[in-house]
Formats: sequence, structure tokens, C-alpha cells
Amino acid sequence: MHNELCERLGIEFPIFAFTHCRDVAAAVSTAGGLGVLGAVGFSADELETELAWLDEHVGDRPYGVDIVIPGKYEGMGELDPVKLEAELRAMVPDGHRQFVKQLLADHGVPELPEGPRRELLGWTAATAAPQVEVILKHDKVALVANALGTPPADVIAEVQGHGKLVAALAGSVKHARNHKAAGVDVVVCQGSEGGGHTGDVGSIVLWPEVIDAVAPTPVLAAGGIGSGRQMAAAMVMGAAGVWTGSLWLTVEEADIPPGQMEIYLKATSRDTVRSRSFTGKPCRLIRNDWTDAWERADTPDPLPMPLQMMVAIEAVSRGHRYPEQAKDVNFCPAGQVIGRADRVRKARDVVLEMVDDYIDAVQRLDLDS
Repeated sequence: MHNELCERLGIEFPIFAFTHCRDVAAAVSTAGGLGVLGAVGFSADELETELAWLDEHVGDRPYGVDIVIPGKYEGMGELDPVKLEAELRAMVPDGHRQFVKQLLADHGVPELPEGPRRELLGWTAATAAPQVEVILKHDKVALVANALGTPPADVIAEVQGHGKLVAALAGSVKHARNHKAAGVDVVVCQGSEGGGHTGDVGSIVLWPEVIDAVAPTPVLAAGGIGSGRQMAAAMVMGAAGVWTGSLWLTVEEADIPPGQMEIYLKATSRDTVRSRSFTGKPCRLIRNDWTDAWERADTPDPLPMPLQMMVAIEAVSRGHRYPEQAKDVNFCPAGQVIGRADRVRKARDVVLEMVDDYIDAVQRLDLDS
């Protein structure tokens, strides 16, 4: 299990845990894997606070950060966040905003108090650039991953120049080859089963295709991994490790409201759907009244990224503030493997159980041979 990529990153196990909760990231890193904090919801100042906390709580262990700079989005080329937000806000039809307000009202989700609000999160190069500046100040960050598309050349050079590895997620062979050509250090290959943004090809088909296409660049297998057996299958195919996400939604350290946690714990592998209703790109979520509403023929079509999130941010923000009232219309990204996450465990225990299960699976192969 311990391989060259582990050596390069200074970790014990090639288990990568994507999470928006700093406590989960710290727990996985201290258990020997690599916790990867999703930065998309944070301003640069907020991200600095999160990373400073992680620096204090991972000891001498490294961790990673995941940013979002899509390869294609509305408003590309404008690098001033204020100008970009104003430009994009003018492109959002009033009908979409009214549809969201009515949908939330129908579900009894209270309005937000008066005050300043952000609509444009870290879904653009303009908003990600300040995040990268913050990330590079933290020596314990060993890996910077881009969740959508090939990172810009200047970002790759800057991150690598600070001695950190660059990873990029891919949902197709074409995307993976683009990553390799750009000089990315690690390709994260996510099959359609995965939570969040995914393509339409299943993991067991996609993983070996991408591994062969970008060799010798190391590939992390993602999409549908919730056990050591599944990890062993990915490693047998040639993966250098596994990138996991849904597995950490139900751990003890996860900052998940009780109502949403209950949804995750009760979900089966058939309760997710790929939907453009929150981000504008196909994203696998727990199916609920929100995703169903956007699929109807008599409702607006989702807008391109990042315009759709500028519409959906109303639901996301109200869902964060009033999670119990909004649980039927809340943003619940999860992969099909969520059906395995049916009990609350400590993140450390999840890592160690995965390692034990991996060892058992490999030993069975040895016995069979």
C-alpha cells in the first residue's frame, strides 16, 4: 500500500479524503492518509483561518486543499472578482430567482436576515486566485487539487514552485490527457458513481482507461470507493491510491446538521442523481424536492456555471442557516457509495478499517493464486 506517491507526500496510506470540514481533514491526515479541504465556499480570509487551524491540528502531518477553477465558464477572462460578479449578476434571469424564492417558500424555509451577501463563490479563476495566494503560505499543504478542468499554467507553475504537488480531477480520458500535457503531478480519475461533479462513464471502465492513457503519471481512483476491498480493486488496476469523499459525510467529526446527517445515513446507492440544478454542471447529489423541481418541463432550465450557483446560493445559504427546515431542498452532494455510510464512526477508525479491509482483500488474492 505504501508507495512512491506516499513517499513524495509524506503520508503512510494513499487514502485521500476530500471534505469541507477541517476536523475531518485533520483526523484523516493524523491517521496516516491525506485530508483534503474543499476551499470553494471560503473567502481568502476565511480560508486563511481554516488552514491556520489545520496547521495547528495535524502535527507534523501534511494535508491538501481543493480549489475550483473550471476549464470553461461564463465570464472567463475577467480577473477582477468585483467586476466579474457584477457582470454575471446581470446575466441571471429574474425568473430563475423568483422560482427559487417560491420553491423555498413552499417548503417553509425562512428568509435570511438583512445584510451583505456573497453570490459569486470560488467557481472562477478570479475568485480562486486569492485562495491560491493563501494556500502557498502554508508549508504543511502538500497537494493542491483542482476540481474542474486543467489548472491554468501559471497556477501549476506557482504551486509546483513552492514544492507542492498539483492534482486535477478528470471524468474522461480526454480531460486526463489534457492534465498530463499541462504538467499536472497527479490525475484524480472520477467515475460517474462519485459524488459532486462527475462524467458519465463508470469507474471500473474509466479507471484503467485513464491509467493507461497518462502513464507514468500517478492516478488516484475516485467514484464508488467506500471500503478496502474497493481500494484493492483500484490498486490492482494500477491506481496509485484512492480519492474518497462521500465516506466522510457521516463520520463523527463531520459538521453536518442532524437532519442532513439522517438523510445521509438512510440513503441507499439508488438515492442519488446527476443534476445541474445547483452548480450548472452535472453534479451527483442526494435526490430531493430541489433536484426534482428543476427537472420538470414547466420549470426553468439550469444556467451555465457559475450562473446557476448564483441562483442556487439563496437555497444553499438558507439551508446552512435553517438546515432542519430546508432538508428537503438542501444541497446534499453524495456519490452512490453513500449507501455504505450507514453509521457514524470516527474518521480515524474509517481509515484504519479501510486499511485492514485492503490487507484482507490482498491476502485473499495471494491465497487464491
